[in-house]
Order: sequence, then C-alpha cells, then structure tokens
Amino acid sequence: MSIKFVNDMVRLKRETGSLAAKPQGNPGRGKLTGVKGWLERRIAAQPELTIDELTAELAAEHGVKVHRSSLSRLLLRLGLSRKRRSASA
Repeated sequence: MSIKFVNDMVRLKRETGSLAAKPQGNPGRGKLTGVKGWLERRIAAQPELTIDELTAELAAEHGVKVHRSSLSRLLLRLGLSRKRRSASA
C-alpha cells in the first residue's frame, strides 16, 4: 500500500464516515435517455420493426447515432425484445 492510498482512505473515512466505494458510472444520462418514450410508442405502433430499422429511424428523425447493441440493451431494460435482422437478411 502506498502512502497516498492510506491518506485517501483516511480522508474518505473523515468525509463520509465510511470506507465504502463511491458509485461509478453515468447512470441514466446516455444518448438514448431522451428517446425512450418515442421508442416505446414506435414499437407499439409497428411491433415488427427490427433493431437495424429502429437504429436508422433514430438517426434520421432524432439525429441520434448509436450502435445497435446499445439500442438492444435499452430495449431489454424496457422489457421489449426485437428481432436482430429482417427475415430476408
């Protein structure tokens, strides 16, 4: 252990009363935060849309460019599942 680590732990204990780790990450402030409602309405209106089609619509209509895996993770968190590719692909 370095002296800096020990000093940081002493400061953390003094400031917070605990040695628990601080939360990390950036919860709830991603690119897709502002379009969650739109996605839910869009899927309700046209349930057969694929992830690739939704990704293209997001870019065209909202200027939001995200990878299909990011969109897939959001849809899973919302309890919505999507086809990954169209039936012809």
